[in-house]
Amino acid sequence: MQTQTENGVGVSWLAALDVEARGLVAAVDARPDGRRLFEGTIDKAGYIHYLVQTYHYARWSTPILREAGERLQQLGRHPELAELLVQKGEEERGHDRWLLSDLKNLGCSEESVETAVRCPAVEAYTGWNFFTSRSGVPTAALGTAYVLEYLSQTRAGVWAERLRKVSTIPNIRKSVTFLRSHGALDGDHVAEMARLFAGLTEPEDQEAILFSARVARSVYPCIFREGVTAALPRER
Repeated sequence: MQTQTENGVGVSWLAALDVEARGLVAAVDARPDGRRLFEGTIDKAGYIHYLVQTYHYARWSTPILREAGERLQQLGRHPELAELLVQKGEEERGHDRWLLSDLKNLGCSEESVETAVRCPAVEAYTGWNFFTSRSGVPTAALGTAYVLEYLSQTRAGVWAERLRKVSTIPNIRKSVTFLRSHGALDGDHVAEMARLFAGLTEPEDQEAILFSARVARSVYPCIFREGVTAALPRER
C-alpha cells in the first residue's frame, strides 16, 4: 500500500498542487501559440481559435462548479468548500458573454462560434469536470479551479496588455475583455483557496484535487491550435 508521502499528498500535498499550477503555466508558455500570446504576436486565426475553444469550456464553468458544491452539501461534507464551489460557480456566470463580445469584435457571429468545432482537449476537459462534479469526488473540481486561476493570475493580464501594445490584429483593443477581466478578478482567488485547503486532511479529497489539477495541466494547453491549423468559425 502506498503511503500519503508516496502519493504526493499528506503534509506536502499543497506543495504538489503548486507544482501542478506552475507546470500548467510552463506548458502553456511552451506551446507555440501560448508563447505568441505571451509576446502579443499571435495572429488573428490563432487568437480566434483560442477564444472559441475557451468559450466552449468556460460556458460550462458555472454548472460544473455549482453542481460540485451542491453535491458536497448533500453529502454533508466540507461546508466551507461547498460554499466556495457554489460561490465560484456564480463568479463565473456571464464570462462566456465576454468571450462572445471579444469574438464579435473580431468579426465572428455568435452563431458561428456556437457551431464551431470543439477540439478534443475541450471535450476531455468538460467531460472530466462534469464527471467529478456529478459522480466523482466533488472536491476534485477545486483542483481544476486552482490551477486555472493560477494561470489567470500569472498570465491573463499580461496577455491582454501585450496584445493591446504589440498586436496588429484589427480591433484587438476591443477584443481582450475576457483576458483583462480574468487577470484582474483572479488575483486573490488562489490565496483564498490555499487558505481553505490548508485545513483539508482527508486523503481522498487531497488526491482528488491533485488528480484534477494534473488533468487540467495535461489537457488545457492542447486547446491551442496545432501548428498553423485552427478550427475557426466563419467571419461575418
